[in-house]
Amino acid sequence: MLERLNQALDHLEACLGREVDIAEVARVAAVSEYHFRRLFSALAGMPVPVYVRRRRMTLAGAEVLAGEPTLLDIAVRYGYGSGEAFARAFRSVHGVGPGEARRTGAVLTAQPRMSFRVVVEGATAMRYRIVEKDPFRVVGSKARVPLVHDGVNAVAAAHVESLDERAVTRMKELADRQAAGQEPAGILSAAVYLTDSREEGAGADHWIGVVTAPGTVAEELDVLDVPAGAWAVFDNHGPYPNALQELWRDVFTQWFPSNPYMSRQGPELLRTRPVETGTATGSQLWIPVERNGRNAKA
Repeated sequence: MLERLNQALDHLEACLGREVDIAEVARVAAVSEYHFRRLFSALAGMPVPVYVRRRRMTLAGAEVLAGEPTLLDIAVRYGYGSGEAFARAFRSVHGVGPGEARRTGAVLTAQPRMSFRVVVEGATAMRYRIVEKDPFRVVGSKARVPLVHDGVNAVAAAHVESLDERAVTRMKELADRQAAGQEPAGILSAAVYLTDSREEGAGADHWIGVVTAPGTVAEELDVLDVPAGAWAVFDNHGPYPNALQELWRDVFTQWFPSNPYMSRQGPELLRTRPVETGTATGSQLWIPVERNGRNAKA
């Protein structure tokens, strides 16, 4: 998959002078657009549109400083319909407008061209299984939180602390009524991402709830309906929350590039036992996936 991802980056680079069709770039990588956006964000640390804008402005910046051609010609060359739009994009990357940069020879910011490769940092095996689930409903409490890549997410922790005893009791009652053997069991958390960005601070809906049958009603709680599909389930043990954050990173930077699966739309589920920060605990991370048909065996 890494080879296909780098081919997609080559194709993206060739499209910098026109509107970039992310769906077309994803087809070169032989994955869905949704998965490509998520995988790129995890690997590169920024969404695809941000990388495209930075690359365009890196190339445009060199031409601006060179003194030729005109600023309008440069704007058109990199797909901008007006000098004003080009100037806004230029300033967002370099912190200075193109006219001022040309006049003063300002110091600009460069975005190097990316390529992906595997860096082996350890020989840790990733334990996983694939689970097919029928439609289900998550019933619980929802809050908007920012993404935090390292350490405790204070907003998510405050959400947990804000749950009143009545809501927790109701969720436990619903969990106890689950069919025997239904997974994931008990009270869990779910994350629904609002954009394809996985940058620090990007928004997500954070749920604390239980998995129930479709149509389950609990008037005092929020509900999230989840369609049928496959899930990759990863077992994890280590200090909380760092081990989980490292697992999520490894899933997208190591497991997906090495396996014939793509992420699909749906909440990511986490079943863990709350412990003091830094204390080891066992957890399960559920990632919604689908088999990559182009890599599947006939």
